[in-house]
Amino acid sequence: MPDFVQRFGQENPDGSFTLSSSRQSIITSLLSAGTFVGALGQAFTADRFGRRPTILIWAAIFTIGVAIQTATIDSVAQITIGRFIAGLGVGAMSAVVPLYNGETAPKALRGTLLVLYQVQIITGIFLSYVFDLGTHALGGAASWRIPVGLQLVWGAILLSGIFFLPESPRHLLGIGKREEACVVISQLNGVPLDDPLVDELVDELQYAISAENEGGKATWLECFSPVNGLWRRVVNGMMLQFLQQLNGQNFYYYYGDTFFQSAGTQLSPYVIQVILGAVSVVGTIPALWAIERVGRRRLLLIGAAWQAVCALIAGLSGHFTLAPANTPINDLTSRNKQGGDVLIAFAVLHVFGFSMFWGPTPWVYLGESFPLRIRPKAIALGSATNWVWNFLLSFFAPKIAADIGPLILLIFCGMLVVAFIFVFFFIPETKGLTLEEVDEMYRSGVKPWNSTSWTPTLGQRAHEKAIAHEIRNEKEKDDS
Repeated sequence: MPDFVQRFGQENPDGSFTLSSSRQSIITSLLSAGTFVGALGQAFTADRFGRRPTILIWAAIFTIGVAIQTATIDSVAQITIGRFIAGLGVGAMSAVVPLYNGETAPKALRGTLLVLYQVQIITGIFLSYVFDLGTHALGGAASWRIPVGLQLVWGAILLSGIFFLPESPRHLLGIGKREEACVVISQLNGVPLDDPLVDELVDELQYAISAENEGGKATWLECFSPVNGLWRRVVNGMMLQFLQQLNGQNFYYYYGDTFFQSAGTQLSPYVIQVILGAVSVVGTIPALWAIERVGRRRLLLIGAAWQAVCALIAGLSGHFTLAPANTPINDLTSRNKQGGDVLIAFAVLHVFGFSMFWGPTPWVYLGESFPLRIRPKAIALGSATNWVWNFLLSFFAPKIAADIGPLILLIFCGMLVVAFIFVFFFIPETKGLTLEEVDEMYRSGVKPWNSTSWTPTLGQRAHEKAIAHEIRNEKEKDDS
């Protein structure tokens, strides 16, 4: 946006202003640096203060960072610091919100609610593109201050809304607050506090959590312990986040407009972003249904194959048919335009496929794969991996694309082939299992390709123990 470039760019000899690539990198990358720190930092607050207060704390930090950015006049240092502080909140929330959702949702809805988390993120990104499109032509600082400042509204909604949500019942049981956990369980299930279902569910959770936490309080090193397959789970979570970032979809968001213009489109980058954002929203909606019907593992396999084909065709088509960057539109041949149409079509299919398969599913997996005592730390490591590779991709992709053009998509195609192989051999199916049954599955040593037919026993044992406890209580009442 011209006003932003004039305020934070560097003046040229002719009086015009330019935002150099190095300055763009600084402003952009400090947000990613903040997200990395925040994703790890929430693990300390989630264990110490609880999930609900953690969301409150980091939402406040995010809102402060946004306020600093919005109040900036022309200081690169101020807007960069503001982005770093806001990044702390974004990174922390990207870890603690899936953690909270996973611990409070019943198993039949857990996958759907974790996908809904991704739907909301994609919808937020789409709305940001719409706001950018609506304000970029405004004169003065309003062009960029309005979309930046609007983040304060969402910060305020989160800050106020969290007061209406309960604490995670699993966290409450983990710190010995059974009575409070009973209240939350009754609220989440819509039954009175004295309903037998409450005691039964709490007893089942208590039994399973005690089995999970036999090793006591976890350290960061325990995340990579061979006991109960903890290291495999953490590495799986980190690898899925790594492979998610190297799917290639972000490349279209960040730098696709350069290739699209070489294809002959006269749409502005703002319109292109809105179109891709709308495709992402539409693509994420079917995942709400598919995550519990199709399953996590199968979605990842289908998505890797789908996106690999799209990246391969788009990359080869772009390499052999597109005109060089910055070619005047009147000089484009029919071959250039036809090849560009193919690239754009498969780019849209790629983004759609990511939104349905690899966008939400790694976050679902991350939110449900770890025992209670290491859950905040393990999710923190997964989220931090996501943000590190997000930063590296945004930093290096333009340099690579400048050298090899659309062939960069073949790199993403290769990574998607790696993703397919990795998921097939290492990622088990967790559909339809409670968090405690997921833990049992890993401890059982079942092979990932056989996990779909695996049957848990921990839930049944916990249920039988809870029923026996109720029978004893009734008998003691009768004897008295």
